[in-house]
Amino acid sequence: MEIFLPVAGVQTSASLIFGLGGMVGLLSGLFGVGGGFLLTPLLMMIGIPPAVAAASDTNQIVAASVSGTLAHSRAGNVDFKLGLIMLFGGLTGGTFGASLVKILRQLGNFDFTVKLIYVVMLLGVGSFMFIESFNALRKKEPQAAGIGQPFPLVRRLPLRVYFPVSDLECSVIALFALGFLIGILAALMGVGGGFIMLPVMIYLLGIPTHLAVGTSLFTVVLTAVNVTLAQATINQTVDVVLALLLLLGSATGAQLGARIGRLLKAEQLRIVFSFVVLGVMVKMLYDLLATPGSLIVFGGGH
Repeated sequence: MEIFLPVAGVQTSASLIFGLGGMVGLLSGLFGVGGGFLLTPLLMMIGIPPAVAAASDTNQIVAASVSGTLAHSRAGNVDFKLGLIMLFGGLTGGTFGASLVKILRQLGNFDFTVKLIYVVMLLGVGSFMFIESFNALRKKEPQAAGIGQPFPLVRRLPLRVYFPVSDLECSVIALFALGFLIGILAALMGVGGGFIMLPVMIYLLGIPTHLAVGTSLFTVVLTAVNVTLAQATINQTVDVVLALLLLLGSATGAQLGARIGRLLKAEQLRIVFSFVVLGVMVKMLYDLLATPGSLIVFGGGH
């Protein structure tokens, strides 16, 4: 069934949008990510303007993250104390990032900037996780679910607090700063920040993988809510029809993903996640480098 998206200004298949929401919801529950890092480029591929895609899919992130958080919370895989501190940083960074989006759009550089940041971030995150996970799988002895102790700088900064659920001690300042950075990227790239939050929790904070998945989803929920409201009020780029279709598909997919995730080992989760990230990066890089189908611009211009 074809449907017109008023803010995006395009007509597309309602079942396609619903299916994309379900697929990304599945990944959300499986890997502890909001899914925006994947959904935003997919929406752009089917003709949704980048600014509208980035703003609208944060609504889907809310649904998928709430659904996934509930599933992981029942399994005891959420550190709410640690997540709240990173969430405060994410909310602050998300509001700042929405204002940055407005400035970039006024300068006319938003579309290119978003795609370029995607390529760089996805390449870095995907490559690192693949190499680490591949090396872990090659070891004969089973590896613990976590990666190790927090990064030295995280341990040495003042205002250190102990988090019993994650069994680690780290600086509140470091947690807030990491959340702030993730909040900016959430607004700029139309993501909940989970695809960055997950490796940060695993590799910088030393949180066990399954616990990092659940806690990441928890922090993504309100970060995405904040970004959605900021985008709607500051930039008016949220397409409610598009967001509703994505939301309906993602909530169910997140529950299924959380169940599948409990059947996989920590190393397997990380290496599959790295494949997903690198696959999206390759497609985005191709779109940046590919020669346009036509170099003729009708209606004037250079």
